[in-house]
Amino acid sequence: MAETGYRDGTGTEPASPDRTSPDRTEPDRTEVEQVNGERRFWHVTVTFAGDAHGTDTVKRALVRFSEQHAFLHSLRYSPERAEVSYWEEADEMLDAAAMALRVWIEHRESAGLPRWEVVGLEVLERDTFNRRAEDHGMTGIGLRNPEPVPF
Repeated sequence: MAETGYRDGTGTEPASPDRTSPDRTEPDRTEVEQVNGERRFWHVTVTFAGDAHGTDTVKRALVRFSEQHAFLHSLRYSPERAEVSYWEEADEMLDAAAMALRVWIEHRESAGLPRWEVVGLEVLERDTFNRRAEDHGMTGIGLRNPEPVPF
């Protein structure tokens, strides 16, 4: 079974740079205001996949990537897949999404990342991310069960 590493505190953790900690899920408000008080922060999760590489090779590349990319707070990986979550500063969601689609390519050489493609992207505004985490009493409908279920 391939080793899977989690930077969020479960499993094997790569070294974490000082600017993020495993239990810190969003940038501090003072950091946001110091960068630019008018811009918004978006929680971005990007999943990359492709040909398998050695687990240690992927892990080392992701550690280098985490040292290069600010506000990174979660890394999950396997030999053929990686998922990174971080905060992106942008005026609009489409800007954050565009930056997220470029982030792997821009760091590919300097961090030694595999030549994988984007296979998943989620971009949430801060309030939506926090509401999802707090479960503000929303109710969903199970597709196989018509009864309401917690969202």
